[in-house]
Amino acid sequence: MQLIPFLASGDFNPLAPETFGQALWTLIIFGLSLPFIWKMVLGPIVSALEERDGHAKEAILAAEAAKEAAERVHAEAEVSIGEARAESAKEMAEARDRGEKRATEIIAAAELKAKDMVVSAQAAIRAEQDKALSAIRNEVVELSLQAAGKIVGRSVDSEDDRRLVNEVVSGVRGN
Repeated sequence: MQLIPFLASGDFNPLAPETFGQALWTLIIFGLSLPFIWKMVLGPIVSALEERDGHAKEAILAAEAAKEAAERVHAEAEVSIGEARAESAKEMAEARDRGEKRATEIIAAAELKAKDMVVSAQAAIRAEQDKALSAIRNEVVELSLQAAGKIVGRSVDSEDDRRLVNEVVSGVRGN
């Protein structure tokens, strides 16, 4: 009988009655080596798996916290955008009002300046009319004095004569 029959035949059946002793020794050796296997192989594997699970849980918690922070930042950004839009609309309305007010002021100033220019032009026209009338009056006085001098036959050029003719011309103008 061979000591290790399964090595010779290549078949090993632990439940076969002729290999019962071998199966028993296999179980005893396995039982004795199990604490070492647990300590040396399974222990580090279990520790690594637990550590990996811990990292995964931390990553999940960090991802959830990041998601909440992102949602909070997004909500704050939406509020800020809304406030900026409202502020922009307010500033646009204020600028439009200022522009309309300034346009009204410019128009009023232009109308006032135009009125001043019309009044000034009218005053200048009156002054030129008065100047022209005075020149015409003086010319009429000179012509009258010359005509009177030719009629009288002597020079009518004294200051009294001029005053008299001026009074006559002014009286004619007043009527």
